[in-house]
Amino acid sequence: MQSIPLQKQVDYYSQVHETLRQQIEASSLEKHLSKSIFIVVIGGNDVFGYFDSKDLQNKNTPQQYADSMASTLKLQLQRLYNNGAKKFEIAGVGPIGCCPAYRLKNKTECASAANDLSAKYNEALQYMLKEWKLEKKDINYSYFDTYAALQDLIHNPTSYGFVNVKGACCGLGELNAQIPCLPVSSICSNRQDHVFWDAFHPTEAASRIFVDEIFKGPSKFISPINMEQLLAI
Repeated sequence: MQSIPLQKQVDYYSQVHETLRQQIEASSLEKHLSKSIFIVVIGGNDVFGYFDSKDLQNKNTPQQYADSMASTLKLQLQRLYNNGAKKFEIAGVGPIGCCPAYRLKNKTECASAANDLSAKYNEALQYMLKEWKLEKKDINYSYFDTYAALQDLIHNPTSYGFVNVKGACCGLGELNAQIPCLPVSSICSNRQDHVFWDAFHPTEAASRIFVDEIFKGPSKFISPINMEQLLAI
């Protein structure tokens, strides 16, 4: 299944915004949108794409690629801002190298190169957001450190009720990650004790923990404010 690129998603939003402008008084629409939270969770596929493409690797160092990801995202956030968005919940990417698909390629251990690129992007993203906030005083954002939050689950699984942090719950083969999650796949007996659902994505149990952290904190995972505080602005 093909993902819809962020630029196209923002295109769709812009079309809806134009339609709403024709139906709702401008001041009412802008007030409503200024109170709305725009949630942006993106970047993981770009990291995968870098390591899947020799061409990208030849043309960009990891740092150049991370910087270009952040600058490209800023362009799309600016388009949302130009169409009324003022509040943003933005998630960084997790330690991509620790997903089952990459562990499979690295003798079950996390792939450091993928994790390094993830960390570089998150750093570039946070710098971009801080700079953007200085440019646009009327925006507010909350940044979720997906990398640190997922690493916390991986390094301290028992405190969260997890048993398996390396393999996928749904799939086939070694780490249940050699063949994707399909109707013929093997499914773990207890999906609550796995961090990863398939070769790439976290389980519902892990995602519930992330949602709680996004909404209420703690500050080591969410900054400069959490979503509860963002809602109150």
